[in-house]
Amino acid sequence: MAHIVFPSPDVFSEDSVSPETRAINSEIVKLLDEAPDQWSFAPAVRRARRRQGHGPFPLAPRSERATTLDIEGPHGPIPLRIISPDNPSGVYLHIHGGGWTIGAADEQDPRLERIADNCNLAVVSVEYRLAPEHPYPQGPDDCEAAALWLVKSAMDRFGTDRFAIGGESAGAHLSLVTLLRLRDRHGLTPFRAANLVAGCFDLRLTPSAATWGEEKLVLNTRDMRKFIECFLRDEHAPDDPDISPIFADLAGLPPALISVGTRDPLLDDSLFLAPRWAAAGNDTELAVYPGGAHVFMAFPGDLAEQSLARMDSFLSKAIPA
Repeated sequence: MAHIVFPSPDVFSEDSVSPETRAINSEIVKLLDEAPDQWSFAPAVRRARRRQGHGPFPLAPRSERATTLDIEGPHGPIPLRIISPDNPSGVYLHIHGGGWTIGAADEQDPRLERIADNCNLAVVSVEYRLAPEHPYPQGPDDCEAAALWLVKSAMDRFGTDRFAIGGESAGAHLSLVTLLRLRDRHGLTPFRAANLVAGCFDLRLTPSAATWGEEKLVLNTRDMRKFIECFLRDEHAPDDPDISPIFADLAGLPPALISVGTRDPLLDDSLFLAPRWAAAGNDTELAVYPGGAHVFMAFPGDLAEQSLARMDSFLSKAIPA
């Protein structure tokens, strides 16, 4: 029987939101209200401005330990960013977020270094192609290719064939799509754990995303619609399970830790996915954090530390040293 851990209903109470979390959220909204409208720039310009440090949030420092390896993919070379301890116990395939449109494999190095050090895992982050220049299915194709490379090459490169997968926001979506593609297209179920953080699993928009409105607490309804427009270009049905994996058969997938904050427009995506994961017979942990904004674990504070520590524990349990 599947092991299922769901949170107490208390996490949804406003009384459970700490003063620190409220202050962090207020500062996020203030910074974004004062920033230029991100959609006034083309995505390529937004990426360039972000790399130049012009975004509302500071860039994370880049790891001096990271190396890059290019592998072949269906649309050309795919860079993989690798941060690894000596003699890793396993490999964590990481897929970054950014609405399938922005973000990069080197923009969350401190969190990936933490996983490498605390869990003794080699972390391989995929520099997949971004929309709208490279719309669906190119990003998912790159992630699928990276997973297949890992299955084929990890023993020679890292000395292990024990794997976990995960990512944040669009990266959580792409992680689940990758799991399903490996199972359905290649007959492979090589991953021992899925770390799905604040994912978008229904591109039709779940109620929490569709009714969120204009408040810019990292992400709002307009952002979601714009990101999806870039990714799909109105050329694909959003209820296709390869696009919205909430509709997929989820049987035979690994244990999952599904994490989300209660002040995330994508809250319902996690709340809907978790019981489906459990009903399919898979071990399921749903971690819901009071007042957490979208990908709140990127904003230092007690709530972020709680979430990151739980992820460390989950991955270490899945792939023990």
